Amino acid sequence: MDKNPVLLLKKAIDAHGLGIVADNLGKSPRTIRRWIAYETRISVNDCRIMEQLYLNLYEASPKQADFTFIDLFAGIGGLRLGFEDIGGQCIFTCEWDTYSQKTYRANFNDDHELAGDINDIIGDIRKHIPVSPDVLLAGFPCQPFSIAGVSKKNALGRPHGFACKEQGNLFFHIASILDELRPPAFLLENVKNLERHDKGKTFQVIMDTLVNELKYNVYYKVIDAKGFVPQHRERIFIVGFDGDTGFTWDDLSLPRPKALTLKDILQPVGEVDSKYILSDHLWRYLQDYAAKHKAAGHGFGFGLTGENDTARTLSARYYKDGSEILVNRGDGKNPRRLTPRECSRLMGFDRNGKEFIIPVSDTRAYKQFGNAVVVPVIKEVARIMKPHVMEMKERGDTKCIKRYSVQKEIRIMDNM
Repeated sequence: MDKNPVLLLKKAIDAHGLGIVADNLGKSPRTIRRWIAYETRISVNDCRIMEQLYLNLYEASPKQADFTFIDLFAGIGGLRLGFEDIGGQCIFTCEWDTYSQKTYRANFNDDHELAGDINDIIGDIRKHIPVSPDVLLAGFPCQPFSIAGVSKKNALGRPHGFACKEQGNLFFHIASILDELRPPAFLLENVKNLERHDKGKTFQVIMDTLVNELKYNVYYKVIDAKGFVPQHRERIFIVGFDGDTGFTWDDLSLPRPKALTLKDILQPVGEVDSKYILSDHLWRYLQDYAAKHKAAGHGFGFGLTGENDTARTLSARYYKDGSEILVNRGDGKNPRRLTPRECSRLMGFDRNGKEFIIPVSDTRAYKQFGNAVVVPVIKEVARIMKPHVMEMKERGDTKCIKRYSVQKEIRIMDNM
């Protein structure tokens, strides 16, 4: 492969057009033209993305997909990776965060639309997604429903759950898209606390919408990622089918809880920059903070993790001090944070011998992986869904019937 980035650009443009190449790289057509004219230099990260673009578009042998799916609230593509691994093809993506879009584009070279704010497409779904997918995937925003998110909003006197206009009502956009496109199946992912939020009222409205309004057969389960990866991470998965199937969660193949431990994802000591080691000041602060809360009976504190241990849950706040997962470096040595590469491994994004591209700063990377799904868990859920998705496709008995009113459910939300 010729790795001259300008030559790769020209080949990509010849094959796919300037607009598609610019969109895949997250750049304007003007920037691309300036690169080709050698007016501006191409960064190292953009060169890597260019090589990935070449590999995906020109060297990979074409493979017929078994089924199609759309990726809503896509983040950096964790749900997508799990479904691609079992034969699915993504035909539409929606993610509002521009930094997540950058990471997404760096790892997936698509000729379909990567939309931003879902509010901008909800009124004209068929314009953006003209062909109905076989599966809808959505890891819809979990802040209004998570324990941490609820606590923060309560402290600030802000509404949460369905009363949160900015995020809580985004579920109803999913419902509207399900109604419009009527895919044979869907998978929704959220935090474990969703089931208990607001004494169960939030989850009741979600289930009522999916089952009674949209008439899907729905199954949900909380799954812990430990064993799939060396991390304790519980998330709720909601699966739905537009008709009767033999789907059962009993088909899940769960690994032993300690099938993997931290040593399986750690980089060699010599590869870890000293900047990830906690300073004396920060390490003392975290120890004093933990001691103070332990004395008060709160139990808050850092998570010191050895190489034979399972880590705590990686969160989007990890960039602040790394306190929930600190790698023990031995007696007398300050612990360190995980590197972004180790976070990628901890979430299962590095797979099949291929490293996930991280084109953003450490701070952004920590936030992105902390908000992501664990890819091997998604792959296992996709595996047990696939036979029933294929059955629904072959059966061809799904009906695009208008059964749902977003306005009706939003009025319910306003009265809660």
